[in-house]
Amino acid sequence: MRPGILIFTLLVSAWAELLSAKVVAPPAGAQSTPAVLSELREKALHDPLAMQVLEGLTSEIGARQVGSENFVRARDWAVKKLQSLGFQNVHTEPFTLTAWTRGEERARIVAPYPQKLAIIGLGGTLPTPAGGVDAEIVLFKKYASLLEAPPGSLTGKIAVVTEPMAPGMAGYAALGKARRLGPAEAAKRGAIAYLVRSLGNGSTRLAHTGFMSQDAATVPAAALSAPDAELLERIADRGTPVRIHLELASSTHPAQSWNTVGEIPGATDETVLMGAHLDSWDVGTGANDDGAGVAIAVAAAKLATETRLRRTVRVVLYGGEEIGVAGPAYAQYNSKNLKKMIIAGESDSGSEPAIEVRLPAGGAQNPALADLSSALSPLAVRSNSEPSREGGPDIEPLNDLGVPGLEVVQRLDSYFHWHHTEDDTLDKVVPAELSQNVATWAVLLRVMADRNVVFERKAVEPAK
Repeated sequence: MRPGILIFTLLVSAWAELLSAKVVAPPAGAQSTPAVLSELREKALHDPLAMQVLEGLTSEIGARQVGSENFVRARDWAVKKLQSLGFQNVHTEPFTLTAWTRGEERARIVAPYPQKLAIIGLGGTLPTPAGGVDAEIVLFKKYASLLEAPPGSLTGKIAVVTEPMAPGMAGYAALGKARRLGPAEAAKRGAIAYLVRSLGNGSTRLAHTGFMSQDAATVPAAALSAPDAELLERIADRGTPVRIHLELASSTHPAQSWNTVGEIPGATDETVLMGAHLDSWDVGTGANDDGAGVAIAVAAAKLATETRLRRTVRVVLYGGEEIGVAGPAYAQYNSKNLKKMIIAGESDSGSEPAIEVRLPAGGAQNPALADLSSALSPLAVRSNSEPSREGGPDIEPLNDLGVPGLEVVQRLDSYFHWHHTEDDTLDKVVPAELSQNVATWAVLLRVMADRNVVFERKAVEPAK
């Protein structure tokens, strides 16, 4: 062979080898050894990106209710942020919804002791007639007592439920029906309006808003601040009829929303998904719910993928979690691509420290994940041997379609003090606690995207 041809052949061979190296997955676990995870964890604890993202979102956009101009601005902000950080395939996935807009809201005791009440309309509430409603109340100290009331027993009355919420997520879940379904239950018994003690643990006169089930929006409905719920209890306990005047103004209109997506490509088309929701209620600036989650997701994904991993890490910023529409929209939009989705999780519990990780069924016993507990223990995060229940509110529709869920449990000492109130603002976020969440998720994403671990998928019944 001539020297020139030999050199050319060697160059072609070397070039082909270089190209093939770009599409071959790195050795399983090569980028997630204990030493690598330790270095990643420490770097994440001192990285400023999450706080920078959160400060930008809350300062430049503020409240981000779906259907509002502010949410459109938030979408554009998120696209630019992901692009600037090097995420690829950045795009939005549209879907339609009915948007609800809050108007003027007020309430007061008319008799026996006239005074103002602190309220906030529940998301999706009907407006009162012009001039409001003025009626006697029937007060229930337990939501179960309302359900025991016979049909017709509340005709022409305002139903009031004053049951306090037990602390934490368990308390929120247990009493959630009082907010979501209470208006419809009151209407079934003849009530013309509904008031419920806020789902929260704070003691201020800031009332907590929140979503009602769509079919529950049958009468005007609002949340009472905790002190005002207790005030009504004390007055009602005196045995004198209590009359309330309530005014709620609101409107609805057809609208569009979007889930915003960005990826850090891996060497294969398998995907690890990390979610958070971009939307918030129209009060406060959504710093903890769920600006913190957005910041954690973006920063953790960026840090976890500084070296090329086996699998793609995808960040999804959901646009409509607060009204329960974004997760189903994402699952439907991506229904043909779920088999390559290895695991999915979501950060939607604010910025207080992570305390526990739950893997899909069998994950805690998988030898490939035996060192995960030791990688997380310096963060004071324990691995629970019980399988994850779901990956988060927006991830649940994916779980229902068979995608395994990754669950990170956080401490919630203060979260429900400002959740869904005007007080959900940046000053409530402790930077070191936010960083601890970033470190937790960065380690998890690195391991899930680097190691060739596959989780058992739930069987899905075929659609009828």
